Parts: sequence; C-alpha cells; structure tokens
Amino acid sequence: LSDTVLANPEMAYISRYALGRDYHKVMRKRLQKLADKIKSSIGDFGHRAFVDSAPVLEKALAEKSGLGWIGKHSNLINQKAGSWFFLGEIYTDLPLPVTEHTTEEHCGSCTTCIDICPTKAIVAPYKVDARRCISYLTIELHGSIPVEFRKDIGNRIYGCDDCQLCCPWNRFSQPTTEEDFFTRHPLDAPDLIELFSWTEETFLKNTEGSAIRRIGYLRWLRNIAVALGNAPASKKTVNVLQQKKLEFSDNEMLAEHIDWALARQRAMKNEK
Repeated sequence: LSDTVLANPEMAYISRYALGRDYHKVMRKRLQKLADKIKSSIGDFGHRAFVDSAPVLEKALAEKSGLGWIGKHSNLINQKAGSWFFLGEIYTDLPLPVTEHTTEEHCGSCTTCIDICPTKAIVAPYKVDARRCISYLTIELHGSIPVEFRKDIGNRIYGCDDCQLCCPWNRFSQPTTEEDFFTRHPLDAPDLIELFSWTEETFLKNTEGSAIRRIGYLRWLRNIAVALGNAPASKKTVNVLQQKKLEFSDNEMLAEHIDWALARQRAMKNEK
C-alpha cells in the first residue's frame, strides 16, 4: 500500500508509524506496567519510563544492549525485525549487572537509503541533516517549509519512510499484531483534497489518540498545501486552495504555502 500511495500524487502519504494509536502512549503504558510488575516483586524502586520523550540517546543505548546496529540511515536495524519497531526504556536506580554486547554492522556496501532520500538528507553514511529531512520538515518544523524542499516532499504530508521502505533488512519485518497500531480509517489511503477540506473539529476528531495531532491543524494544512502544489493540475485543486486561502487570509505562514501551491498549479496547467 505504501508504494501505491506514494505513486499517486492525489493521495496523501502518512508515515506508517502514525497510522495507528500514538506510540508514545502505547509504549509508555507498557513500560509502566513492567515497572509495576517489578515493584510488586522487589518493592518500591526509583524509575522513570521514556519513549522518545526526553533527550535520551535511545538508539545508542539500544545498540549497546545488543538489539541491533545503527544503519546508514541512522535508524536501528535488527537482523530479525529490520527497522520497523519502536524504542522505549526504563531508567532506574536499581544496581543492575552490567552486560556487554558487541553488535556487528551489516549494511555492507549498500547505499540504497542514501540514494533514495528525496531531499538528500542523508548527507553521508550514518549522518542525517535534519534540516533537510522530510520527517523534520513536516512534523518538527513550526514555521515555513523551505521552498527548495517543497517539490521533493511530493505527497508526504506527515513524515517519510523512504529510507526504511527500501532497506533490504525490512524484508524480515512482520506486520504488527498490536491492535493499537492497526491502521485507522480514513488515514490509510486518504485523498489530499478531502483532508484539506477538514475543519479543525474534524481534524481533532479523526486524529484523536494519534501522533498526528501533535502538529496541530495549521501545520496539517501547511503540509497538505505543499502536497496539493505537487498534485496534477486541476480546477478542483485550485478551488480548494483558493477557498482555504480566503478562510485563513490572516495567517501569513499558511497563506504563503497556499500561494506557492497555486503558483505550481498554474505553472503545470500552462505546461500542458
């Protein structure tokens, strides 16, 4: 399905991890349950659970624990699971025994992830320039998306999975059996125009419990405006862009992205 959505510029691509329930909530709940189980066995102890929620070097810790190696795309890779998994940890004051693991790197001469990155964000093996990364641009960046990257973003409105979709090690990954991570409708293969037409109320309703909600309604529209600018030229697309511009004329950031999309639509129409 990922390839189908990416190949259709009228559809919106959402990173696979965000199609289900927010992993922060699911993982943190699981980790706390584990901590409670330990507490019931040994008594009270100092601890805190983290799931991508603090400046914790999760990937480095996971590598040192023997869970896998850091791939050239900078993600952790496990020989049996590829890179399609989440990381979480419990920090504790328990005097645990120190274990030593050595994990070999198994990327070899493969550079597929580097070559396929739409914005060339993997500037060298194991080195990602976040300022170029589509995941950063569509999720973490609060302001304007640099014009130089907008065309290459394509129809990716929340995150990007290209460097994982192409990784040979992910042929070993298996579909999740965790129901919380099952894909929610209508986020599996959504229409760009339909998503752009959502009101803020609809956005909040359809992203309840999802990691997508964290970017807020305005950045949601910003990202879709860029994708619509990359969509095939059509009167329907122009109409929804113009309508949304009137609705948010007082928001300079969003209006600028819509203007860019409209200019792209006009340019593509003239090329026909």
